[in-house]
Amino acid sequence: MTSPARTTDMNRESIKGDRIRQLRLAEGMTQAELAEATGGLVSKQMVSRYERGKAQPSPSVLEGLAEAFGVKTADLFRKPVVDIEFDAYRRFGQLGTREQEQIERQVERELEKRIQLQDLLGQLRTGPIPSNEWNVTGPEDAEQAAVELRKRWQLGLAPIANVTEVLEDHHVHVIKVTGFDDFDGLSARAWDKGDLLAAAVIYCGGRPGERQRLTLAHELAHLVLDTEGLPEEGSEEFDEEDAVFRMGAAFLAPREPFLRDVGQKRQSIQLQELLLLKKEYGMSIQALLYRLRDLEVISEHHHRQWSIEINRQGWRKAEPEEIGPERPTWLRRSTYRAYSEGLISEEEAEQILGENPDGKEPSSTLTQRRSLMELPVEERRQVLSKQAEEMKEYYEETREERAEEHGGSIYDYDREEARDE
Repeated sequence: MTSPARTTDMNRESIKGDRIRQLRLAEGMTQAELAEATGGLVSKQMVSRYERGKAQPSPSVLEGLAEAFGVKTADLFRKPVVDIEFDAYRRFGQLGTREQEQIERQVERELEKRIQLQDLLGQLRTGPIPSNEWNVTGPEDAEQAAVELRKRWQLGLAPIANVTEVLEDHHVHVIKVTGFDDFDGLSARAWDKGDLLAAAVIYCGGRPGERQRLTLAHELAHLVLDTEGLPEEGSEEFDEEDAVFRMGAAFLAPREPFLRDVGQKRQSIQLQELLLLKKEYGMSIQALLYRLRDLEVISEHHHRQWSIEINRQGWRKAEPEEIGPERPTWLRRSTYRAYSEGLISEEEAEQILGENPDGKEPSSTLTQRRSLMELPVEERRQVLSKQAEEMKEYYEETREERAEEHGGSIYDYDREEARDE
């Protein structure tokens, strides 16, 4: 029978292994790349054993792993605080499994920060979080869901000036990820023992504001709609993706004021009018044209003509008169508040913000990590490879210094165990 002390040790190792895997995948690293990022301090095989809870890193290896991740050593002992469920996997069509996992692990880390801050500030469970509340069987249900959500949030029917602000004000976290060309958005829910603790919408940075806003509204629809009875995307019938797009567009441009602006029926519509509508509603020309078609203001034929023109002008990815992107502020505001009230240390605040909360020069490590995460995946791997060589030299020098201090070689648990395998 396993002793209580041994059981505790095993649980601690398992928790540590989960954490190492989460941090590694969030950085987009393989086990071999993580081993390299420690400067060869540990092997790929040992990384695998740590993640499976089959071995426990020595203090020197923990230090190297934390350095490779850009976190404190204590962070490797933390178990993820909640269970996170992701929606809308079908939208990852062109992403590989590795990229999907990287996005999910990044989101887990970001949601973890926010939930911990909410807990410190007494904001957990302080307001209702919409989740699967409106059943959708057709377009009218999606339109009505948008109206009812706006009514619940007391938004009226006017255009929304800042979608990000509205979401954050109503307990929906907004998280940005970067470096993935084939990724637009995702939604997630965080559960604690069966209770919904938090919800988030995730978008890819570096996109124009009009595209960002529609992505946020689209992913919000994934959170609030119950689409279980609808066919999956690709059906000729009104499907799940049709429903969330319809609600997202209706949330940004409610039918009543939108029809008042454009009229009930139009034989044609000009570019300058579309640009004015774009500015008013914060929606792309393409999204506005879809909205006009869905509400039967313009015909399918006219919509097709505009699609041809958009392709001819090269506006699929870059439209005229782009809108600047919105910036989430909840995390920064809450971090400053928690720091001012003494709930987190200066070091913890700096790690969350990527800058010193008192305006001092941030540590070079944090600045480098922040810049690194903005790079595309392949460039990031090249930088990590270069850093691995530098880390290797550092740890080799450190071992020699320690050996001299102790009058001989130092026993390294990890390397001894690796040789025994």
